[in-house]
Amino acid sequence: MNDQAQILDGKALASEIREEVRGYVERAVRQGHRPPKLVAILVGNDGASETYVAAKAQDCAEVGFDSEVIRLSAHVSEQELLRVVRSLNENPGVDGFIVQLPLPAHIDEQKILFSIDPDKDVDGFHPVNVGKMCLGLSSFLPATPAGILEMLERTGVETEGKHVVVIGRSNIVGRPMSILLSRNARPGNATVTLCHSRSVHLRAHCQSADILVAALGRPGFVGRDLVKPGAVVIDVGITRVADASRKSGFRLSGDVDFEAVAPVASWITPVPGGVGPMTRAGLLTNTRRAHQMRFPNTDLE
Repeated sequence: MNDQAQILDGKALASEIREEVRGYVERAVRQGHRPPKLVAILVGNDGASETYVAAKAQDCAEVGFDSEVIRLSAHVSEQELLRVVRSLNENPGVDGFIVQLPLPAHIDEQKILFSIDPDKDVDGFHPVNVGKMCLGLSSFLPATPAGILEMLERTGVETEGKHVVVIGRSNIVGRPMSILLSRNARPGNATVTLCHSRSVHLRAHCQSADILVAALGRPGFVGRDLVKPGAVVIDVGITRVADASRKSGFRLSGDVDFEAVAPVASWITPVPGGVGPMTRAGLLTNTRRAHQMRFPNTDLE
């Protein structure tokens, strides 16, 4: 790694955010309010989902949130899952909840996500929140793009007037990232190119990027040949790759070949320890905001 390259340390930044959220909870409780409550619905026993939900529960405990995991069988009916969602929508003691994805094939993910009360949609996936985001209105932002914005802002990475290339057009990361970085705000005011599997001249697009966001789920896809010297590289990908040398039998790999790219980048996120912790911090921030919406006349700042 050269002298310029710096690590975008999501783990350290997320720790700062958790401390800020914990201060909010302490103020709320001192004023006689209940602490915020976040609920996760987990369908089936997907290993990665189990790990992620456990980490969210740990985060909640650290900041003083109440939390709950509702575990449902992989064979649960769509109607039963909708019933659970409705019960959480109607529960005044729940500020926000998430339905952990992916869901089993027999369940319509879109139907489930659309059934969530937008005011409790702390994942930011409901069309009401997505529409508000597109219009530049106040809304719950998807946790990963929100975490990346916070990372850029807190580390002082300039986005105004820069060329940002986002690889990946998912509704969870790629598309919202392109919208948020092009908005008239800070961070934002960038010129954004959104690339995907059908993009032609992908290498040329990437090589012209001042900021490159890789969010396609292909381990090691972004190599040295795709990165302009001095670019900021944000690696959103995290994939389990078989590794017989590890006790777990796998290692975590990002979409960026870190060892090849780090020597030419000005800033780069590691995997793990980069975007992942900031995603979890974004969820806490959204839940804090959902809680504060319930007490609009109280000074909790």
